[in-house]
Amino acid sequence: MEQAIPLCNTHDLQDGAVAVPFDVVYGGQTCRAFAIRYQGQVHAYLNRCSHVAMEMDYQPNRFFDDTGRWLLCATHGAAYQPDTGACAGGPCRGGLVRIALSESAGVVYWHTAYNLKTLEF
Repeated sequence: MEQAIPLCNTHDLQDGAVAVPFDVVYGGQTCRAFAIRYQGQVHAYLNRCSHVAMEMDYQPNRFFDDTGRWLLCATHGAAYQPDTGACAGGPCRGGLVRIALSESAGVVYWHTAYNLKTLEF
């Protein structure tokens, strides 16, 4: 059965700003994930580049480029669309692994790990 787990307050996620990190179990392993806000909507992904399975942030919890338009992998420059996780350029091999979020009464919730889905574009 799926659970909605409180992650952060709504105001903790600002458009194009610092992400909120959290841990999930994916493929039997504990993995780092991150939540962001883009164009008013909350989104979350595993912190794992599809090019090489390594964490993407260039500074702790920072994923957006200078324009706030793309999520970037600091190691090889892969770019992803913040609202879908789809590869937008660079050495991507598919999209980011999406984590379901919801927002209600000033709280952002993530939904249990078995709800993780790989995006294929």
